[in-house]
Amino acid sequence: MTKINNTSRPKPLAEFELLVMLATLRLGPSEAYTVSIVHDIEERTGRSVRRANVYTTLERLEAKGLISTHLGDPRPERGGKARRLVTVEAAGLAAVRATTTDIMSMVGDLGDLIGLVK
Repeated sequence: MTKINNTSRPKPLAEFELLVMLATLRLGPSEAYTVSIVHDIEERTGRSVRRANVYTTLERLEAKGLISTHLGDPRPERGGKARRLVTVEAAGLAAVRATTTDIMSMVGDLGDLIGLVK
């Protein structure tokens, strides 16, 4: 078996980090914030997701330099608070790409065995 040199590859994301990053990418920088990320993950996976878990994961991803956040405009209703919007940085996109490539490589031709629809 040949070992692949991973010295320049980004560190892979944990499962929940990957879900948060994928939701963030799907929603885009003007719509990705904690609550919308929770809803996207719940809708697509059927899992129950706690806002606190997404918030903590976003803090960790920001500390790693994979995302950045900024306050958006205040919401239009009276006393509306600004949302903390999330943007995936280039390093974050590279980490998503590396992690999903690894997963797809491992699944390979096992789709029939594990019940994946083609």
